[in-house]
Amino acid sequence: MEWWGIVILLATGLVALYLLWRFYQHYQKSPSEHKFDLYYMISFAVLLVAGLLLIFFTYDVLGNELVVIVAALIPLGLSVGLVNEFYPKYGLGYLMFALLGLIAIAVTRYTGPETAATIILATVHGIAGLIIFILPIYVAVKGRVVTDFLWVGIGGALIGLGGIALAYLKSGSQLLFFSADFVFTILAPLLLLMALAYTYGFVKKMLA
Repeated sequence: MEWWGIVILLATGLVALYLLWRFYQHYQKSPSEHKFDLYYMISFAVLLVAGLLLIFFTYDVLGNELVVIVAALIPLGLSVGLVNEFYPKYGLGYLMFALLGLIAIAVTRYTGPETAATIILATVHGIAGLIIFILPIYVAVKGRVVTDFLWVGIGGALIGLGGIALAYLKSGSQLLFFSADFVFTILAPLLLLMALAYTYGFVKKMLA
């Protein structure tokens, strides 16, 4: 990993720390009503740890099955938080889906054939990613939150693109011009842009 990649990942970690502090402050204002903040905090705590792992073990760590499983907590935590915040009546049902999806990812990573593991991972990530992309934009357009909250959806689109490219590489194929060298070159900047987009959208909502 180049030195600039390490600097960018450190910056991403600082952004994640800042957002964790913001979520904690927001949760403390009304723990009974802001339980969704706990799911957001799980996501960004995992993002922080994932960035540190990339720094210490380089991109080789992405081939570790345990890292793949734990990393799924980022989109799952965010999507569970969003559903619980804006559509709480579906919160428990979606939480059950997320837990079952995480278990399925873990089981197929270690016991299933590669094809089944890839399909399960893509399905769970895909559903969570669509929620992260569509739901913030929808509630912002509908006027339920400040318009700037749609940046959370933009952050979801950014990381979704990187995730799809990584999934293709892991399966041994290539998505369009997303070669291995290109994906690893843009991954760190993509993580930082994603974190900044999430931070801007969430903080604007909390301050509104």
